[in-house]
Amino acid sequence: MHVRPSPTPASDRPRSPAAQFATTDRLSDYWRFYWAVAEAQISRWLPAAPSRLLDLSSPDFHGTPRAVAAGHDVVTLLPSADMAMRPLTLVNGRATVPRPASRGRLRHVVGDSAFLRSFAPGSFDGVIADNRVFSRQLATESSMAEVARVLRPGGRILVCVDSVVLGMALLAEQDYWPELSHAPSADVLLVPWPDGSITRCFTAEQLTEMVTEAGLELEWIKPRTVLSASTVEMMLARDPRSMGRLVEMELHAADSDDYVGVHLVASAHKPR
Repeated sequence: MHVRPSPTPASDRPRSPAAQFATTDRLSDYWRFYWAVAEAQISRWLPAAPSRLLDLSSPDFHGTPRAVAAGHDVVTLLPSADMAMRPLTLVNGRATVPRPASRGRLRHVVGDSAFLRSFAPGSFDGVIADNRVFSRQLATESSMAEVARVLRPGGRILVCVDSVVLGMALLAEQDYWPELSHAPSADVLLVPWPDGSITRCFTAEQLTEMVTEAGLELEWIKPRTVLSASTVEMMLARDPRSMGRLVEMELHAADSDDYVGVHLVASAHKPR
């Protein structure tokens, strides 16, 4: 698909809602808020007892250090060896991150998050597929089936994907009006991003169906954030100390059944 250039210089155009999510500038007010919400959500999701977790969410995922600090052993899957988040040491021939003795262990394993064949069935108590990783894997059903295979009975997955709300905003911004008219009813919605990548967007019903077809049982599904980027930035500009209140407000708002967010978060478990 061809993205038509705008005659208006980019510096003179207002930042569109879609453009706000086509970048992950972690220093902006909105993205600081977004990742604070994500960390709070994963803190609520993490098992109470120390567990073995598989993280597919990319090496810069903010929830991984939190899981390790909570005492969990986390295996992070990396596309290449040079993407490790921090220096590693070898302990008994295994790559680990230096840590206080009271915390969990982080190990990096190079592999493809879409194919988990190097892991035996039932290897993990939980799988974290956050940071939109399954939206970037277009054959998402196969990836979810692999997750179900490596989960032990009773094991859980946390997954975050792009929503159809975001997909439609991106289509509209790029003037793909014929595609936009079919987006809400499409069985599979693939959306081009301004950087040339392709993302797969889901409705809550499609995400639920994919989870259940993999043999998992859905626990809950909600938007990652409900508050708009403009609202967050306006409130933080007025009071930079309001971040904690905003996150708490978001956690309560996202518990509703209104799936209006640009990203959907779901939790599911493998039947015992």
